Amino acid sequence: MIYTYSLPDSVSFTGKGLVGYNFGPLKQKDLEIFYVESEKGHDFFMISRKITRTYYILSGSGYFTIANERYDVHAGMLVEVPPKVEYCYSGKMTMIGISKPRWFSGNDTPTKWNPDVVSWGGTLVEERQPWVTRLIKARILGKSPLNAYLRYNQALWRRLPSSFAAFRPIRWYGNFLNALARIQGSRSQAHSTFFLRNRPELELIRRIVDRRPKGDTLRVAVLGCSTGAEAYSVAWRIRSARPDLALVLTGVDMSPQAVAFAKGGAYSLTHPEVACTKVCERMTPVEMEEFFHRNGDVVTVKPWIKEGINWRVGDIAEPEIIDSIGRQDIVVASNFLCHMVRPEAEWCLRNIARLVSGGGYLFVSGIDLDIRTKAACDLGWEPVTELIEEIHEGDPCMTSYWPFDYAGLEPLNKGRPDWKIRYAAAFQLPPNATVSPIQPENQHAVATARP
Repeated sequence: MIYTYSLPDSVSFTGKGLVGYNFGPLKQKDLEIFYVESEKGHDFFMISRKITRTYYILSGSGYFTIANERYDVHAGMLVEVPPKVEYCYSGKMTMIGISKPRWFSGNDTPTKWNPDVVSWGGTLVEERQPWVTRLIKARILGKSPLNAYLRYNQALWRRLPSSFAAFRPIRWYGNFLNALARIQGSRSQAHSTFFLRNRPELELIRRIVDRRPKGDTLRVAVLGCSTGAEAYSVAWRIRSARPDLALVLTGVDMSPQAVAFAKGGAYSLTHPEVACTKVCERMTPVEMEEFFHRNGDVVTVKPWIKEGINWRVGDIAEPEIIDSIGRQDIVVASNFLCHMVRPEAEWCLRNIARLVSGGGYLFVSGIDLDIRTKAACDLGWEPVTELIEEIHEGDPCMTSYWPFDYAGLEPLNKGRPDWKIRYAAAFQLPPNATVSPIQPENQHAVATARP
């Protein structure tokens, strides 16, 4: 039997202003203990339905706002927040927290953004129709019928031959199930990633940069860079193909811990840190040899790949991001917009597009396809159809999630009249494009709450 617990290797939940880790699971089923590193504070105010949360401040200082009253806190203080009371916290501090009972989806109702963390502020407005809200909150004997329905269908779906998904009625039903999963799913950012995650996408990047003049300067930004695997993969592909180019690559992530880890460029093959995946599992032995120096079970990215990469902590939702990193020839924004609610994802995508120079390229995958298609049509992006099918199928994780995970990628359907723009993951922006983000006063979202 386990009696002691260490801080987990991988992050359990994140926000724009914090990262958190859950201990356990504990033997006490009605108790959860978590560790929070708050850089700015919790993203939003919220009201707990059933959970009482108790926080002990280990270091730093800040303040809690509970029932519209401010309470300054510092190391050594304890804060108890009962259910049915609006609260939030701000400040740079580390805390141990206790949830009783343990956290469950649907417990927390976000009410408004925390202006100390989110610049646009304002009320969190649900965009769902009343019947959708009632469906999500419905309980029979304390259980969610929607969850039961999805679990039952998932068991049946796994028994179907994979070829059945190509039939129109099955595809329509899969889209319906995925819509339910997107409505019901609890969204949160994750640091899980892989080296050489989407090989066809890297090949398209190689083909694009191969058109550059000899000795040219190439500016590339990898957004949501997490622990660095995808940024290093892009650098490796470009430098191995065009060593003559002056590559200026910037990796950006909102997690200081992830950025610090990425900058170090050292990865354990046996004990994943920060991310919960084995980041090298998709590489061949030859690629491993070319990519890393190895010392036991730890591999370190070689200097010729690491050199010239700038690592930055930043929030790509902030309009000021363009002042921080400037215009780019290629922007890669993969596998993090899907973890945002629709209005926030659309806001971020349009803000990201401002980073791309006229005639430059935007690679964006792992996003709600309706949002991407709408932005591409509204802003006049030209879909790059080269390797479109290979890139769509290039990341087995995303395709395997469909239809029962909100991040799942729907099968490519050439029967759609808009299939090229819908399924393209790479776009060339107009030569003289001027792209502005949507206005803050129109920004509404439904957030996913964690401690």
